[in-house]
Amino acid sequence: MENSKELSRRSFLKKSTGAAAGASAFTIIKPELVRGAGNEKLKAGLVGCGGRGTEAAQQILHGNENVELIAMGDIFEDKLETSLDKIRNSKYTGVAEKVKVDPEHHFVGFDAYKKVLASDIDIVMLCTPPGYRPMHFEAAVEAKKHVFCEKPFGTDPVNVRRFMAAAKKSEELKLTVMSGAQRRCQQEYVETIKRIQDGAIGDITATYAYWVGTPVIQQKERDPDWKDMTWQHRAWYSFVWICGDQIVEQHLHNIDVINWVMGGHPEKVVASGGAVWRPREEIYGNIYDHISADFVYPNGVHMSSYCRQFPRGLYTNISELIVGSKGRSNGKNMGTKGNDPYVQEHIEMVKSIRGQGPYINHGMPVAESTMTCIMARESAYSGQEITWDQMMNSQLDLMPKAFSYEQSMDVPPLPVPGVYKFS
Repeated sequence: MENSKELSRRSFLKKSTGAAAGASAFTIIKPELVRGAGNEKLKAGLVGCGGRGTEAAQQILHGNENVELIAMGDIFEDKLETSLDKIRNSKYTGVAEKVKVDPEHHFVGFDAYKKVLASDIDIVMLCTPPGYRPMHFEAAVEAKKHVFCEKPFGTDPVNVRRFMAAAKKSEELKLTVMSGAQRRCQQEYVETIKRIQDGAIGDITATYAYWVGTPVIQQKERDPDWKDMTWQHRAWYSFVWICGDQIVEQHLHNIDVINWVMGGHPEKVVASGGAVWRPREEIYGNIYDHISADFVYPNGVHMSSYCRQFPRGLYTNISELIVGSKGRSNGKNMGTKGNDPYVQEHIEMVKSIRGQGPYINHGMPVAESTMTCIMARESAYSGQEITWDQMMNSQLDLMPKAFSYEQSMDVPPLPVPGVYKFS
């Protein structure tokens, strides 16, 4: 693995939608994978058939001509079949006729992602719970597939660095990597942030990021036949190893916007949090329900970040604020409203693949935002100030070493500052 300085220096200052290399730079043989090859039909495969994966599959088919869905994989057969039915009966126009998933391309099991990648696909959509993202992304790059990659890009430092190493290789191969951080394709944000970076509000003096919303509970009861690993996958949002906690899984959207504006990641953070509303019951796992963080960027500018999940009906606020010496912005107030960003990101991805638009690779910048969020989580859990360099050298690895439906898995206790140790 590359050293931390080599990885961390690859900052957001390098535009994620920078100029594309010419088709001659490609070593990929399949003509439909070479930028500029034309409007050839592209075949997509879906890994992870939950709600987000089901939506992503519909959105790529709705937004693009000559794209078909031909393979699907999940660890649970019921999830796959329910997803396929929803895609075939999509609310989006132009989807049903592009679904070409025959029975031989319904893959179920912990190795389903390998079977999807081994299918005759050009694009893979990685939409499993976040803990699996580095493993699946690394395999996708090795298979030379273009990738739609849901955020975040991991749940711990060791595996996010694994993702970063694969992201660098994807750039070398000129693979398109589109993240699920859809604000990066939302016209209001794109136009406003360009204006901010061009000096529209002067020098940035302070930034704020908020995700104050309602809880995500996927599974309210445990079937008595479900062993630990099966249960934790069914209720994945409640467990740190597979979810990352709210600041990583959800609040990344807002923190990524501020990193994008600032042109890089913070150098340190002090955070605090806990579980006020989430009871100490099995379905609520071992994540916090609120974290507040004070990040500091290398130029001394702070980002004040706050996320929480309390029951419905209470105050909500999902937003960003950038304060400058000549004004302020919410990140989108100087732009014009465009297409649905959840569809637009797939349109831009396919244009990147075909050479009909700028080359896009979100791998490194969104990986840096993922690490930023984990840095704050670890500060809140431990009660320590945590630096970027510590994250880039941390040996914290939350992923299990074996995977099966019968696997026993103890749930670590809710982290307590002073007791929990960051490593």
